Amino acid sequence: MRDCGRLPFPGHSAGAGPPTLSLQIAGASRMRGQGIGNGRGAGEPETTAAGAGVKAGGRRVWGALLSLAPVVALEEGFPRKPVSRMPSPEPRWSLRKLVMMSWRPRSGTNLSHQIFSAGVRWLPLLLMLPSLFLSATAGYGVERFPPPDFESGYTFPPTASPAPRAQWLQYLDVFVLLAALSLASYFVLKLRSRKHVLWLTVFSVLYFGFYRQGCVCSVGSTQDVALALFNSGYALPVAVLAFFLLPLVFAVFFGRVFCAAVCPLGAIQDLVVVKPLAVKPWIEHALSVIPYIYLGAGILFAATGAAFLFCEYDPFIALYRRSGSLTMVATGAIFLMVGTVIGRPYCRFFCPYGALLSLVSRFSKWNVTLLPEDCVHCQLCDVACPYGAIAEPTGLLPAGDPEKQRRRRLLAVALIPVLMAGGAWLGGRLAAPAAKLHATVALADQVALEATVKGVETTEASRAFYDTGQAKEALYAEALRIRGRLVTGGWLWGAFAGLVIGLKLRSLNLRHQRCNFEPDRANCVACARCYTHCPNEQARIKRELRAKTIPLTAVRPEPPAA
Repeated sequence: MRDCGRLPFPGHSAGAGPPTLSLQIAGASRMRGQGIGNGRGAGEPETTAAGAGVKAGGRRVWGALLSLAPVVALEEGFPRKPVSRMPSPEPRWSLRKLVMMSWRPRSGTNLSHQIFSAGVRWLPLLLMLPSLFLSATAGYGVERFPPPDFESGYTFPPTASPAPRAQWLQYLDVFVLLAALSLASYFVLKLRSRKHVLWLTVFSVLYFGFYRQGCVCSVGSTQDVALALFNSGYALPVAVLAFFLLPLVFAVFFGRVFCAAVCPLGAIQDLVVVKPLAVKPWIEHALSVIPYIYLGAGILFAATGAAFLFCEYDPFIALYRRSGSLTMVATGAIFLMVGTVIGRPYCRFFCPYGALLSLVSRFSKWNVTLLPEDCVHCQLCDVACPYGAIAEPTGLLPAGDPEKQRRRRLLAVALIPVLMAGGAWLGGRLAAPAAKLHATVALADQVALEATVKGVETTEASRAFYDTGQAKEALYAEALRIRGRLVTGGWLWGAFAGLVIGLKLRSLNLRHQRCNFEPDRANCVACARCYTHCPNEQARIKRELRAKTIPLTAVRPEPPAA
């Protein structure tokens, strides 16, 4: 093991206290955003009632979100403002500052940062125009064959999911996803710009969230892929497969750029971060195994056709669709409130697709870096990251007893088969009652109850079954087959959960050699906040600006004529 040591500051002795770093970071002025009217111009053709309702709703959502969107400065100059550890007298809790304060550090240190100076003035307009255009075409989503109008006053029950989109709109969604992933990779790795990432985050909330109502998303597409693999009668749409594969392919090359500003679930959490607090390491390690266990459970229920857990228990779908059960609305509100002080709680501790991206991004070719050759160990990046994704150098961590660490590693390896066996037993026990989530199993139980217990009222599902004339024995046999598949899958899921916990215990006893503070490839969501606070990054930006500046030279007066 090579000794990394600590890089001393110039003029700083080894026995002195921690050095104080004075940092000049640019700020910029702001302008107020203009609202968008919702009136119909003269000569505009009228639309159907359904189309007009969709368009009016889109305008209301668009106008409301613009009031929360960050404002942009148009000046090219960057007035300097020194770092201060005293609280700023400027009011910090206005609505328009909510998004701009979304990368506050995790301590009481008040770091001034570069606010949105629009070096590229066309970028916000370019990101907003597709959403405006597509909101105008929402009327095309009206059903081709509308349902009949009943004279008896019958009303259709509300649907739990949006209507299927036209084929060309699905291909357009794939194109927008590909463009957003490409822009996110360019903004994070090439421009290294937080302001561009933030504008793309706002666009993703508007387009993938409120306009597309979060369906189909990459998180839910995992269940469709699992169902297609284990059910030959299900045809997987090309658009759904693209939503599943594209973020994973980009993660192989560029890291978790999908989480940075494209995923609507992570984007809305990223916008509400106000004053994030650090999560204790033992709590974060304990909660970090939940996404993998949740991923296994979702694949099991989707593969057997029982339920789509990721969609049914998505905390933000009710917000994007402006409808849903009271339980899920309250769950989404709780996640957003917790997200103001705990950065992205759903992404870090529950998201199943984030677990896949975390595995793939460990082998990414390019990822977020912080100029490791010039690291001064100021720890500003660690303070600025609201997600605890900055890995500390091993030279700053306690070394510990090597023999004791070796025994711990051996114990963790020995516990893996024990945990897998215990998890398999527990998974098999839980699979039997969980099988009632499958519609066929629930129907068989209801029919058996009505046949054996007198006085039990029939349900709508059981009456529909009786009308088909199907034999009860065939229904019972199908339910028994499904129960057997779920029990077998429960054993496998439990063993997988035990393996995840065992590998986590094993990883806690490993020490990776690091000489500097650097983003963790598995946990970094590429939000680009650390760029704003790294002094070497700011020095690099100033050097580039200085190289592009043409120095002014004094004009020499012409010599007098002889």
